[in-house]
Amino acid sequence: MNNEEIIKFFLTEKDFGKRLDEVAFSYGLSSSRSKVQQKIKNGDILVNNRKEKPHYIVRFNDFITYKKITNNLLEIKKEDFPIPLIYEDEDLLIVNKPRGLVVHPGNGHYEGTLVNALLYRYGSSLAGNDTLRPGIVHRIDKDTTGLLAIAKSEIAFASLSEQLRTHSMHREYLALVNGTFPKSEGKIDAPIGRKKNDPIRFAVTSDGKEAITTFKVEETFGNSYSLLRCSLFTGRTHQIRVHMDFIHHPVEGDPLYGKENHRLFQNGQLLHAEHLFLKHPKTGEEKQFYAPLPDDFEEVLTRLRSGNF
Repeated sequence: MNNEEIIKFFLTEKDFGKRLDEVAFSYGLSSSRSKVQQKIKNGDILVNNRKEKPHYIVRFNDFITYKKITNNLLEIKKEDFPIPLIYEDEDLLIVNKPRGLVVHPGNGHYEGTLVNALLYRYGSSLAGNDTLRPGIVHRIDKDTTGLLAIAKSEIAFASLSEQLRTHSMHREYLALVNGTFPKSEGKIDAPIGRKKNDPIRFAVTSDGKEAITTFKVEETFGNSYSLLRCSLFTGRTHQIRVHMDFIHHPVEGDPLYGKENHRLFQNGQLLHAEHLFLKHPKTGEEKQFYAPLPDDFEEVLTRLRSGNF
């Protein structure tokens, strides 16, 4: 069953003279301008209780009503376990996700996810219409560690989604990969799509979506391993893992794209979201967040530096 909630917005002077879709997007009524436009066309966003077009110019004394529909076909269990927070304010959460924690329910994981814990702590105050992914604007894989931004307000949800779309949210990862490189830095520009006849894996495909990863070599270990600093300019599923496999330098420990017999690590890929750069959704202030490498990743590097590989 679906729940319907009507939300009313009284507009202010800063909104007058702007297009309806621009104003509605600025209030966080959807995650993109195109989705806002569709909601206006569907009549889910009204002006003065009337249906208007997306290019309608907002005037003095106008008000917006928004029909927010949430799908409750699946009731997500609220679970009380610690959330490793880096930062929190009324709009934004920054989480340092540990290895093994699934971000949101789905694909057989309906308990013990980050969302289960977020719902226990914050309930319905999380942003967005997706009951499986409240507040979630981007994700990292179950066995990837590090920084994740969560939206607590609709304004934050829209802002973070737009920053992801325009690539102004910058993310840096550390990855331990197999092999060494002739140059100290590189760029992988190769589209990614689902691998044919495989429901889990992704691959570089001619008809995939644009995917760009740049990297710098931070450290090498003999001729066997390299520690890379990778930057994402797009956010495709498994992007770094797929791109590293594509250039024949798979991430160490990767159960999907790596070598079958991992010599160093057996508990998932050694991939860590270390830095996150974004603009605060309300203030526009440039924010930078940092999460140190987890202990298991550091232990592997210590072994490599001692020549134990």
